[in-house]
Amino acid sequence: MQRLLLVSSMLLALSACSDKTAPADSTAATPTPAATPAPAAPPELITRDALFGNPERANVSISPDGKYLSWVAPLNGVLNVWVAPVDAPDQARAITKDTARGIRSYFWTHHTDTLLYLRDNGGDEDFHLFSVNLSDGSSKDLTPFQKTNAEVFGISAHHPESIMVGMNDRDAKWHDLYRVDLASGKRTLVQKNTDNLDTYLLDGDYQLRYATRATDDAGRELLVADGKAWKSVDRIPFEDVTNTSPQGLTDDGKTLYMQDSRNRDTSALYAIDTASNARTLLFENPKVDVGNTLSDPKTGVVQAVSTDYLREEWKALDTGIAGDLQKLKSLGSGDAAVAARTLDDRTWIVAYSAAETPTTYYRYDRYDRGDGGKLSKLFSARPALEGKPLVPMWPQALTARDGLTLVSYLTLPAEADANHDGKADKPVPLVLFVHGGPWARDSYGYGPYEQWLANRGYAVLSVNFRGSTGFGKAFTNAGNGEWAAKMHDDLLDAVQWAVKQGVTKPDQVAIMGGSYGGYATLVGMTFTPDAFKCGVDIVGPANLNTLLGTVPPYWASFYKQLTKRMGDPATEAGKQWLTERSPLTHVDKISKPLLIGQGANDPRVKQAESDQIVNAMKAKNIPVTYVLFPDEGHGFRRPENSKAFNAVTEAFLSQCLGGRAQPIGADFEGSSITVPEGADKVTGLSDALKTHTQAIRK
Repeated sequence: MQRLLLVSSMLLALSACSDKTAPADSTAATPTPAATPAPAAPPELITRDALFGNPERANVSISPDGKYLSWVAPLNGVLNVWVAPVDAPDQARAITKDTARGIRSYFWTHHTDTLLYLRDNGGDEDFHLFSVNLSDGSSKDLTPFQKTNAEVFGISAHHPESIMVGMNDRDAKWHDLYRVDLASGKRTLVQKNTDNLDTYLLDGDYQLRYATRATDDAGRELLVADGKAWKSVDRIPFEDVTNTSPQGLTDDGKTLYMQDSRNRDTSALYAIDTASNARTLLFENPKVDVGNTLSDPKTGVVQAVSTDYLREEWKALDTGIAGDLQKLKSLGSGDAAVAARTLDDRTWIVAYSAAETPTTYYRYDRYDRGDGGKLSKLFSARPALEGKPLVPMWPQALTARDGLTLVSYLTLPAEADANHDGKADKPVPLVLFVHGGPWARDSYGYGPYEQWLANRGYAVLSVNFRGSTGFGKAFTNAGNGEWAAKMHDDLLDAVQWAVKQGVTKPDQVAIMGGSYGGYATLVGMTFTPDAFKCGVDIVGPANLNTLLGTVPPYWASFYKQLTKRMGDPATEAGKQWLTERSPLTHVDKISKPLLIGQGANDPRVKQAESDQIVNAMKAKNIPVTYVLFPDEGHGFRRPENSKAFNAVTEAFLSQCLGGRAQPIGADFEGSSITVPEGADKVTGLSDALKTHTQAIRK
């Protein structure tokens, strides 16, 4: 069993080339010049509400016994959990009644009529775990403690009356492990975490078999339960730590699955016999790390594994589901993900999407003979987008100045790619859209931001710069110590590639991103101010010293990795390095328009990060527009707030790059938006704020 992880994809362009007719022979008659083709009309303007408002239905699942379908959908404008009989989705009813931020993360238990869901307060990421009874709709907070972050480590069909939960109410840095009774909410301590453990691995009988913890050299070690003590059985060096980790146990505890990059570059999937420690290689790919897995819902045996280089691909390890995976390919050229499976494995919920196709959910009934099954469409997450002018995404492998390959994704506006071949017909303004993490990656798929920006007339380029994950440990570790250096050079190299391919012009590029992507935006504005015409920073850190000084306490096991990759503020050399790589240090170099968005309750990148650079810009009379949401955290989760910030961004980019813009209109309605600085710098913003009534919902 694995912990529940709480935690957004883009593009390619083929080389642009031009077919030109050979010059006519000088003795031939001069041909009549061909008429200049009329410029393509811009496509229909897709509303921000269709792209960023609440989905109609999302996160579809099925109960383990196969009796119920479930999903999240709006109830009075707020996302709640709905349940319906599996054969009668039109008889759905809401079983939660949230009126604030909405519920997105929920999951079934094996207890009759019981669901679990997670909810924080205003984006503070102190997620509490709630149970809800399907019969009467009653809800119970199973973690009713202040400043507590809950993690689910075990849900088992062998013990349907209870679950295994980690809670950090005793010590904010470390999660103790409890067995929690679903009916009463009573918790029983299983493991008091005085050993700095960061992950627990249990079998189906809730026996605690393994744990992991950080080592002093920024690596990790795998521990096995030895009576009441822990014994170290494996060490993972720092160089492998992002690519090597236990992936879970089989139900009987006899097999441990391990993603492992030691003695190789890309991580492979291994099965380890827990009695003999014998290792069996299950799957490897020399170009890319192993990704997601599919496991038998009863036994926990891994049946399939994915890899994702330019696109995600699945490999069946169990011939018993090979026919099923092949059947899912019949949905189209996009990606099909198995979202849920019943305990008897007769029914799956499948989520299908492509770059130009928002998620559509299907029920898949398996045949006994193992050669496929029956797919029945349930519903689309966003039916309002059906028939709208959505555009493809094109994967490409670019080359950085030092030879590293940068897997990237390009989305072109329809008017710049009339024949949909991924080659720009003409240069258009470009938004360089930088992913967060930075230890994450961009992938192919439907992205509301890519579609929104392309619909407004911008090309969108997303780049897996060095330090991104998924492409082997050498690529990830190439980002160590390279914030505002080679990591930024990769972004600049990608822009130069786009210019050479005729996608854009060098003076028509904006940079935008969230979290690390927000930091990259600030670096672009300060370190290379001539490279970008404007920037949009969303919850990005401006001061790396204060960033590392205010990380959440439960990141304690991750902190040594952070300082080894970024710099250690506890040392003079590290502090100086972090100071030099901080955009705040170079604020006087900002000369282009900058928009900053921040959540007041962000536990990762505190509001002080944005406040610092805004105040420094004000002190130097450098204009900036600062948008602050008092009921948001690390990103904007409430649709009202997302639409409000994107309305401001759209007007801002239109001023900067000249793209189309839907008026702000009513897109502030229901949001908590405030603009402490620079409202007058964005057309229409001051007027929209005058008539806005703030709505704060935590």
